[in-house]
Amino acid sequence: MNPQKLTNSEFYTLDIGGMTCASCSARVEKALDKIPGVEAATVNLATEQARVRLQVDSPASIEDVITAIKKTGYEASLSTPHGSKADLPETVFWGSDGLGRVLVAFALTSPLVLPMFLMPFGIQWTLSAQWQLLLATPVQFILGWRFYRSGFKSLMAGAGNMDLLVALGTSAAYGLSIYQILSTSNPQHELYFEGAAVIICMVMLGKWLEARAKRQTSEAIRALQKLWPESAKVIDPHLPISEAMSLDQFRDLPLDQVLPKDRILVLPGERIPVDGFIIFGSSHVDESLLTGESEPVKKLTGATVIGGALNGEGVLIVEAQAVGVESVLSKIISLVEDAQTQKAPIQKLVDQVSAIFVPSVIGIAIVTGVTNWLYLDSASIAILRAVSVLVIACPCALGLATPAAIMAGTGVAARFGILIKDPQVLEQAHHLGVVAFDKTGTLTIGKPRLLSLIALDSQVTDNEILASATGLQLGSEHPLAKALIDATKEQHIAAIPSSDNKALPGIGIKGKPVSGPWAGTHIRLQSVASLEDHPELDSIVKKAKPHFELGQTVSVLMNTDTSKPIALFAFGDELKPYAKEAVEALHAMHIQTVMLSGDNLAAATRVGRSIGIDRVFAQIMPGNKAEIINQLQNPSRDGQRHWVAMVGDGINDAPALAAADVGMAMSTGTDVAMQAAGITLMRGDPKLVADAIDISKKTWRKIQQNLFWAFIFNATGIPLAALGYLSPMVAGSAMAVSSFCVLSNALLLKRWRPHQ
Repeated sequence: MNPQKLTNSEFYTLDIGGMTCASCSARVEKALDKIPGVEAATVNLATEQARVRLQVDSPASIEDVITAIKKTGYEASLSTPHGSKADLPETVFWGSDGLGRVLVAFALTSPLVLPMFLMPFGIQWTLSAQWQLLLATPVQFILGWRFYRSGFKSLMAGAGNMDLLVALGTSAAYGLSIYQILSTSNPQHELYFEGAAVIICMVMLGKWLEARAKRQTSEAIRALQKLWPESAKVIDPHLPISEAMSLDQFRDLPLDQVLPKDRILVLPGERIPVDGFIIFGSSHVDESLLTGESEPVKKLTGATVIGGALNGEGVLIVEAQAVGVESVLSKIISLVEDAQTQKAPIQKLVDQVSAIFVPSVIGIAIVTGVTNWLYLDSASIAILRAVSVLVIACPCALGLATPAAIMAGTGVAARFGILIKDPQVLEQAHHLGVVAFDKTGTLTIGKPRLLSLIALDSQVTDNEILASATGLQLGSEHPLAKALIDATKEQHIAAIPSSDNKALPGIGIKGKPVSGPWAGTHIRLQSVASLEDHPELDSIVKKAKPHFELGQTVSVLMNTDTSKPIALFAFGDELKPYAKEAVEALHAMHIQTVMLSGDNLAAATRVGRSIGIDRVFAQIMPGNKAEIINQLQNPSRDGQRHWVAMVGDGINDAPALAAADVGMAMSTGTDVAMQAAGITLMRGDPKLVADAIDISKKTWRKIQQNLFWAFIFNATGIPLAALGYLSPMVAGSAMAVSSFCVLSNALLLKRWRPHQ
């Protein structure tokens, strides 16, 4: 495990063994909270994992944490690193939750139950007491030993769990049968061996079905982990690369031995082992399992590639940039795992209920037994009804309701390029009434081109202006900087380097050209909106107005020593192909759309109107976007609180993403973007916004459905069992079915598809 270090704490993921119900996970979590130095801990029943945040200077080590968990009666160990090649644990055929043990249990129990099926046909046949004892004993004490072991551990820890209820219930039925054999000369019709055996069989079947369904909810993680190749073909760094080079001059190294800067050979049909960029070759690359992109993407020399993507028809040589846990694939796996191990806010209610559930059920069972004994004057009936209460009340369904839905929902979303990082988003998505979009890179392609250069100084040429302005932007990753650099390359103009370059957030960039007309002079390239009280603002706006009306972005090159404008640059950025459809999809969901832009009002309004945006905020600084989000959340008109989502690039829009109720970062997989918001959209397709809201709403609905039926099941089942309407066998079957139904309902989310 490689813990993710913060300033004063470390994160650890632990695999927890032996948890069977919501009471188990609550008890482990309670034990973790008592350990000195543990800042926070969460335990997930569905994934059987615990996430622990431990202070760096904590008096307790992670080994102490593991020891504390073991003292509560459960197994614990450090989990494998995020993004490891190892698959998720499979259920062993003869293991405690394996199908083999279930089949043996049913084989031994069938003769005990067979007489019940023959009675409607008038066949009165039953096994002798000795044979019933012989068949039931191995089911009770060999196949069912896990319930005694787990129940005893929970009892020693001062609490109870599902296994304790099963052990108590079946032992009561088995013990009553032994008493009847010893005290009655002909006890065949007063024996309850079949009841105890059937309960154990049905609980074992339920646990096997649960384990099978859990593996299905984890298929998203499993599929991502399988994208890792076993090794990489590393080329000698001194080998000249050319069309004539031999394709067998490489070393096959294990993936954990590959380092940044290594040159990797990727043959047609192979998976790319590392993040990097292509230094030779071209091909189509299938990134569907990473970004949800349905079609293979054409990749040329210089293009970036993601580890785990499938290479198409061409031979590629890739220079590694990120490997192992630093790769995009590893971070995607980490985000999905984190989301699946975190708790939705509604889970707090479940935890509060489960903390007192098992002790309460044992109390109800005792009251049921005593009351029925006194009222009916029959010890056997009283014990059977108490057993039914114990068995049917097992809180498996309650503990699985929320995490199973979260695992299924976040897993299927990840398949289509929607990474839900924070489960709280699932609860907030169905409230959303407003979605605010950043313009550049979100609704537009984010690759503007220089369309016009308007010189305001007649003493210099356009080439000198362009060369000096481009010199300020050398090395910058800003879209407008790239547009200037591309323009100089197209016109074969050499940029004039500048010194003392300094980025001005929300304004532009400044520096001193080392040569040319402004050598040694401070010049600044900035937005029109940032001029504010400049004396020539009206004149500049008048010259820029025709470009604003065409929806173009205009920047001003200023001589800051003389405060005189030098030139205007007009940039054009194309709208994304599906921007209009994305807005229409949100309108169909009755969600208002807003666009935030630093452009002039006329330019921003033209863009917004062309795709149907309801409201446009223009000429705003990046730092003011968060204020607008707050205004949208708390409009003064009606005093009603509105729920707002913000969609941006995850870097410049970080304050606004944090301020919004739901933040969505559009990203190609950069680390900053993936950490900036509750949801990361792995493709630059704005239609994913509506899809992300849709799957969040559907997952939240599944959580509500699961919890409703889990609560209703126990609320109705316990009284029916106490009144004698449910036999222990039926109660055991119903308990197993309830858990299976909750998991199956969650798995219906796997059928979800984006609306495309």
